[in-house]
Amino acid sequence: MKIERKYMAHYLNATFAADDGTASYVRLGKDLEEYSPELSANVEKKTNILGNETVSIDSYQKQGEVSPYYAEKGDPLFEKLQSIIDNDLVLDDLKTDIVEVKLWDAQSSGAFPAVREECYIEVSSYGGDTTGYQIPFNVHYTGVKTKGTFNPTTKAFTVEA
Repeated sequence: MKIERKYMAHYLNATFAADDGTASYVRLGKDLEEYSPELSANVEKKTNILGNETVSIDSYQKQGEVSPYYAEKGDPLFEKLQSIIDNDLVLDDLKTDIVEVKLWDAQSSGAFPAVREECYIEVSSYGGDTTGYQIPFNVHYTGVKTKGTFNPTTKAFTVEA
């Protein structure tokens, strides 16, 4: 049986590392028709003198594009994105985490299997058209992952024991 897209949830932490506060997870997707983190593999191909080819994949660079993102007053993610624009934030001021939650999997006391990954946020533009104020952005994943569970009701991530 096919899994509906709505069951793969992405929660971005609107409290960035430099904020030193309690995590404030916001689910991506309200205005998105698609969110698909892209995996760009580092591929090395070699052909030896016998004509045999070997392929080596040694890493991935992963990123996702959130576009459109419509600003909503009072949304903690909007407030953080606006702060990036207003204050020209760079480096570790852009560091946060994102949690991918498998809502199709069996839940345990309201929590679902999840992976939290460190990431950096890059605001690509701001403004938009007459449909509303937009702040599209890119999520650059670092590969630093932690397995655990995520409770969508409490928006709490628990590290796997």
